[in-house]
Amino acid sequence: MKLVKNIQSIAKEVLAREAEAIQNLVEHIGKDFENCVEAILQAGGRVVITGIGKSALVGQKIVATLNSTGTPALFMHAADAIHGDLGMIQAGDVVIAISKSGNTPEVKVLLPLLKRAGITLIAMVSNKDSYLAKNADYIIHAHAPQEADPLNLAPTTSTTVCMALGDALAICLLEARGFTRQDFARNHPGGSLGKKLYLRVSDIYPHNDLPAVSETANLKEVILEITSKRLGATAVLTEKEGTLAGIVTDGDLRRMLNQHHETDLLHLTAHDIMTPSPIGIAPDEYAVNALQLMQARSITQLVVVEAGRLKGFVHLHDLLKEGLI
Repeated sequence: MKLVKNIQSIAKEVLAREAEAIQNLVEHIGKDFENCVEAILQAGGRVVITGIGKSALVGQKIVATLNSTGTPALFMHAADAIHGDLGMIQAGDVVIAISKSGNTPEVKVLLPLLKRAGITLIAMVSNKDSYLAKNADYIIHAHAPQEADPLNLAPTTSTTVCMALGDALAICLLEARGFTRQDFARNHPGGSLGKKLYLRVSDIYPHNDLPAVSETANLKEVILEITSKRLGATAVLTEKEGTLAGIVTDGDLRRMLNQHHETDLLHLTAHDIMTPSPIGIAPDEYAVNALQLMQARSITQLVVVEAGRLKGFVHLHDLLKEGLI
């Protein structure tokens, strides 16, 4: 089979058409969209999204986005609604019906039943003169006059437009509800995303050994401490107060060996070879912040410090094990 056009050109044309359609949505966001957001907030119930065909698939994605951003939502297939699923709708719920034409038979059958039950109806529709648009309480204008395919038949641009509007709706509701990072973390406890949102340094460092020597420790003591604790470094503490004075890493040892004659090594102490005032992190910091700090400074471990006192170490391997990398 020979393509008439270059594959790359076709792909670029599709993306350009869909990008243009999303950009054109901006001029259609007005008071109607704002009224939809306010209606959902004031209703106090859930958002029930319905549709059929590709619109049903888009609706399921919007439901997932709403649930993850603090707006309880569920999906009801328009064809199944009149065969029992209508019972999932409760008082205070708002129904969003998605349909490009606004004249889908299954949706048209559903509308009188919703009206009779006093349910607030939002139409996400391209055709504002359609049956759905004229019978809805509010309209989200999913303007999509042209699909991306040359036949103008396959749901492409129209579904992309609805997906984008669903994202816009979810973020408006998120902002209005004052949805926080902590709220998001509660909804996403699993995987690397969840850990980035809730895992703290204090959840990690207690599981590691705590390598530490005094400032006066000799070279042998320093090497043995680093080797035995297997973190590639040791903290150096002040002799009197026991506060953090510095850190000695494997790299510090290698540099020291290159800089000193063998006869000098016997007289070196931890204070002589340590890096003073090392980069540290507080126990209550998020673990992802520790990762960003390590990456920015090209280091593999951080001392955990609180009020000048050594609490522990967090290593790059810890963050790797937690799935943050």
